[in-house]
Amino acid sequence: MARKPGKQYQSAAKQVEARDYTLDQAVPLLQKIKYAKFDETVEVHLRLGVDPKHADQMVRGTVIMPNGLGKSKKVLVIAGGDKQKEAEEAGADFVGGEDMVTKIQTENWTDFDAVVATPDMMRSVGKLGKVLGPRGLMPNPKTGTVTVDVAKAVKEVKAGKVEFRVDKTGIIHAPVGKTSFASDKLVENAASLISAVIKAKPAASKGKYVKSATLCSTMSPGISIDVTEFSAKTAG
Repeated sequence: MARKPGKQYQSAAKQVEARDYTLDQAVPLLQKIKYAKFDETVEVHLRLGVDPKHADQMVRGTVIMPNGLGKSKKVLVIAGGDKQKEAEEAGADFVGGEDMVTKIQTENWTDFDAVVATPDMMRSVGKLGKVLGPRGLMPNPKTGTVTVDVAKAVKEVKAGKVEFRVDKTGIIHAPVGKTSFASDKLVENAASLISAVIKAKPAASKGKYVKSATLCSTMSPGISIDVTEFSAKTAG
């Protein structure tokens, strides 16, 4: 039996009308109805009109949040030689080569938020698919995390680069900041994500692409967002 939402949640939900809000309306409302005592993560959820089972309808990409995410990500770089030094100078938290691959394999170690690898290390990193894959941590050339320019990749992740990927139910979930952010900063971050997802629309996608968009925080009810302005901008 489903648990009944608590009084605070119900009180917050009553303040959200059953309609689409603009981002400029939704963000301040979300911050107003916040009731958790910690600084919640704010997320955008986009339900897309694609079938991810077909490779030509897969939606994935990256976007750098103009105002960061409110916490610095811990970055692991798996590289050799000079590239290790570059990674350290760029601010990577953990740097190594085969030793890091072994550590992850033997200790199931995953105390990091992102992994960057050089192409020559991918034969070894490929062995980590079962550990890194389910956590969304596997380096990928499409998201810029398999690269010879490790310094650039580290700096982008630290600056608030967000990877997005449609899940098997056709939904993208992505963080856009914290409830403590200034409203305009959250609006800007959320707008950047929505625009990036719309630009990533696959040619094979037919019919309505963004079926629904929701803004919510860790504990809050969702607020429905109108994304027509973003679709119009992208089309224009």
